Amino acid sequence: MDSGASQWSAAEREAYANDLDDKRDLIAVSAASNRAKADKDPADWLPPAAGYRCQYVTDWIADKTRWGMSIDTTEKTALLDGCPDQPITVTLAR
Repeated sequence: MDSGASQWSAAEREAYANDLDDKRDLIAVSAASNRAKADKDPADWLPPAAGYRCQYVTDWIADKTRWGMSIDTTEKTALLDGCPDQPITVTLAR
């Protein structure tokens, strides 16, 4: 499902692509992990390190909330599965 960013202006896309104001926005990963994830959301891909998955999904939710993007039902189920009651801190985008 489209998260709403396809309707963004060029300036909004540029702001998102260059956003370094939240430390969760840019995480270094191996080339293999990057290829495995591709453009998949948490309904289709989660990090192989099980101990990192809850951090990953809470960061995903925070980023989507930060930028006002939507979360579809399948994605929501995957995000909430196995990580109940996790605190999420959101820093609003400028």
